[in-house]
Amino acid sequence: MNVHEELIQRCAARRRKALGDLSDQGFAELLLAVRENPSAFVDSPAEEAYVELERAFSAYDASLNNDDLLEDDEYQKARQKRLTNLQAGCARALALDEKCLDAQLVGTLAADLDPDSLLEQLLGLHDGTDAASDAPEGCDLWADVFSRPKLRLEAAISRTLLDGARYRLAAQACERVIAVAPTDELGCRHTEAIALARLEDEEGFDQLDARFGRHDNAWTSLSRCVLMYKLGRMSAARRALAGFDRLCQGGSYALMRPVFVEVYLPDRPPVAVNSLEEATLAVHEMEPTIADVPDFINWAAAQPGISASAEAFAQRNDLDW
Repeated sequence: MNVHEELIQRCAARRRKALGDLSDQGFAELLLAVRENPSAFVDSPAEEAYVELERAFSAYDASLNNDDLLEDDEYQKARQKRLTNLQAGCARALALDEKCLDAQLVGTLAADLDPDSLLEQLLGLHDGTDAASDAPEGCDLWADVFSRPKLRLEAAISRTLLDGARYRLAAQACERVIAVAPTDELGCRHTEAIALARLEDEEGFDQLDARFGRHDNAWTSLSRCVLMYKLGRMSAARRALAGFDRLCQGGSYALMRPVFVEVYLPDRPPVAVNSLEEATLAVHEMEPTIADVPDFINWAAAQPGISASAEAFAQRNDLDW
């Protein structure tokens, strides 16, 4: 979540509404003015809350520096401290605007709860209506900056349903978000791909893949591999595994050497397309599913070229193997 950019867009949108009849060119000029000096346009508790939320995120990001140099105990202490500090920052934002859904969501995620407890908390933030109730037919709600908090909440709910092994509900939750935000800036299609693979729903998976132009990414490639493996279609599974390794830099390495990934606050962190980082996120999100598939990792490691590719990537990039 780019809090700074969304603060700018919120301020500009509110000012446009206050000014009334403003052309698109006039709004573009207004947006430039807000971007140059956002603080001059912060004139409501709602925007003041986002200023506080931005401070909290900035402090959180700064605290991530040099984590790799810490021993395990020191790392856990540092991690808990920054999550606690982030929760406190969200509380300060909510003191300014108790209805700030993004602050409620981030504060809840920062508590780092187990999936069942987290789901209960996230559903408690839901006001009983889904994003579709706000959407005129044929629009993309992501274009409305004020609709994004609810979309983020629903995307977080879908991921938590997946983590809690509620696969069909996770897929349905993803569908609801995609229906009103079809550009899918939040990547609900990734969560749905994993859920459909776990459900062995080949038809649903193919329909989802087709809807997004069959443009492979780490999530669809790895999900397809797991789906084919679970269905006993081993030739197709081998092709999908090889495709995952070719598509993503270090894909086989990410699969053979999964690493700890921080809680999403509130979205997936931005990563380069087809990068090791993208593959790492996909593997992280698929870990519970992979754990339920007997011998999948051993099978993958035994496929021609996969272990060699992972080892070669590690050596080229001075990584542990």
